[in-house]
Amino acid sequence: MVKKAQFSILKGFWLLLFAYSCVLMAEITWRYHSFSLDANFLMIKQTEIESLWWYKYAFYLHVCTAILALPAGFTQFNSGLLKKYTQLHRRIGYVYVFSILGFAAPSGLLIGSVANGGLLAIISFEMLALGWFYFTFQAVRLAVQKKFNAHEDFMLRSFALTCSALTLRFWKVILVYLFQPNPMDLYQIIAWLGWVPNLLLIEFIIYRKNHKLSNDYDLSRS
Repeated sequence: MVKKAQFSILKGFWLLLFAYSCVLMAEITWRYHSFSLDANFLMIKQTEIESLWWYKYAFYLHVCTAILALPAGFTQFNSGLLKKYTQLHRRIGYVYVFSILGFAAPSGLLIGSVANGGLLAIISFEMLALGWFYFTFQAVRLAVQKKFNAHEDFMLRSFALTCSALTLRFWKVILVYLFQPNPMDLYQIIAWLGWVPNLLLIEFIIYRKNHKLSNDYDLSRS
């Protein structure tokens, strides 16, 4: 009874987190619905817009496709959806990987090359885009090979980087509130805080998951 209650609370927490994340990403994306070249963040990127013909296209491509990845990614780890609606799980997975591999990661690599914050921030955003593409591609490759445990591991890594869109903004609010850092220093810090802790946490979760699977396998053989 206690375990069932705990499961219900955890499930409710994830549903609330999912809903909040979708609303937040929709709100962030809506700021750019006019496709104006001076909307929100683009106000401080006028040099890039004027000197790089591709920047505005890459930026809006990134904004419009990255929003698909977050809600699609959340649903991929729903065991009920996976077991009861396998085809739906697969189709949402197609949306997730297509939005990342086809658009969001490549455009992120482009706009990351001229990120605010100097070389440290640029290196971070380029590593983020490359890692996002690599982990997602590996997840697809392993699914095709029917290596589903390894597929899940790489999907977790991919989704950890997908969530950087949220965690980066979370850390930005915290750091500005506590320390009021110089804007360029802030970009250098949140460029790394946005995704490195996510990936470390997921690696710990993957280790625990695989360690448990290994122990269960050993027990079944004894």
